[in-house]
Amino acid sequence: MEKSKTCCFTGHRKLPKDKINHIIIRLNQEVDNLISQGVTNFISGGVLGFDQIAASVITAKKEMGYDVKLVFALPCRNQDEHWNTEEKKLYYGLLDEADEIVYILETNTDNSIKMRNQYMVDRSLYCICAQIYSTGETTQTVKYARQNSLKVINITK
Repeated sequence: MEKSKTCCFTGHRKLPKDKINHIIIRLNQEVDNLISQGVTNFISGGVLGFDQIAASVITAKKEMGYDVKLVFALPCRNQDEHWNTEEKKLYYGLLDEADEIVYILETNTDNSIKMRNQYMVDRSLYCICAQIYSTGETTQTVKYARQNSLKVINITK
């Protein structure tokens, strides 16, 4: 996976309902913009919320004939163990659409999410984020992306 052709996604699990439509529209615009610049690889962490919205957009682009790849970088094999049946159904449906699935660790640890986020950033030149809040994993990932000179695009603005 060529770094200059790769974008990772990071965002909150819970997004304000009144912002979701705006986020989806902006996400679609920015993905189209990156595709027009030659970006072909998109990495999602696969968790509930923004990660799955972003993965769904890439799946739709693939179905529309765009030459893009959806990669899931998952912190561990059992990240869905506390999710309900509907959440798991959506998750496994998205995983079925993946061109590649990378498991950072076999089982969940205190560090697996951070390791997954660093894996995604380390392989990307771009980072599309849905960062609304100033704390949490999304904020840490955006900070790490900026420290590593990624072009960060916050679609909540």
